Amino acid sequence: MKLTFFSLASGSSGNCYYLGTPEFGILIDAGIGSRTIRKVLKERNIDFTKIVAVLITHDHADHIKTVGCLGEKFAIPVYSTKGVHQGIEKSRYVEETLCASRRIIEKEEAFMIRDFRVTAFEVPHDSTDNVGYMIEYGDRRFTFATDVGHITETVSKYASMANHLILEANYDEEMLRFGTYPEFLKQRVASPTGHLSNREAAEFLATHYHPHLKDIWLCHLSRDNNHPELAFKTVDIRLFKEGIRVGKDVSLTTLKRTTPSDIFEFECEGV
Repeated sequence: MKLTFFSLASGSSGNCYYLGTPEFGILIDAGIGSRTIRKVLKERNIDFTKIVAVLITHDHADHIKTVGCLGEKFAIPVYSTKGVHQGIEKSRYVEETLCASRRIIEKEEAFMIRDFRVTAFEVPHDSTDNVGYMIEYGDRRFTFATDVGHITETVSKYASMANHLILEANYDEEMLRFGTYPEFLKQRVASPTGHLSNREAAEFLATHYHPHLKDIWLCHLSRDNNHPELAFKTVDIRLFKEGIRVGKDVSLTTLKRTTPSDIFEFECEGV
């Protein structure tokens, strides 16, 4: 069976990712417009009616703007923890209240969406609640860890299990320090419940690399405090110091903030 992954958008203006098979697909986060989602899927020959679920990481606006529309207008089940759903219900950015589409999940209790085995796990961030997801399909494991204040043992556990890892590299520490953000916002971004820097992501990847990790996508890059080339170079150099060669031992990609990424396809066994 074939598995397809791509990012529709990844950044503070909106986040949304697609993972699917020829029969069905899911979205991870819904922080961009429903028309944009449908347009991108159509351009990639993916039938919108085959979207069977939306997984939400947390209740910040750039992850939930369209969740009410997807859940209630299009009747797509919306999965997240009770805390995240409470945050969505209170959010002024979500017009439609989730009712019939609302699905409550528990952290580290696996559940099935068709042939996907999904496990949510705790991620530190300053939202009502925040999770990452590990999605298993046949012999493939995808781990999504975005808006990560710092790497905890739990984040490390699920990231280290991945064959394909989507990991935040939000900011360059020097750009943030000398940038235009007010001091309180700089402190918030760099705090243990803020975001993960390029250096922190690079250090984790270099010290936790395993040969079964085939793909790394750096996500949620800051518009003001990062550059795709800088994030890539920071991780590339740190991996090289450990003898890990990008392009040979592992694939490394920075995801675009406001436009779709390339399409990544994988052949799966054991489905």
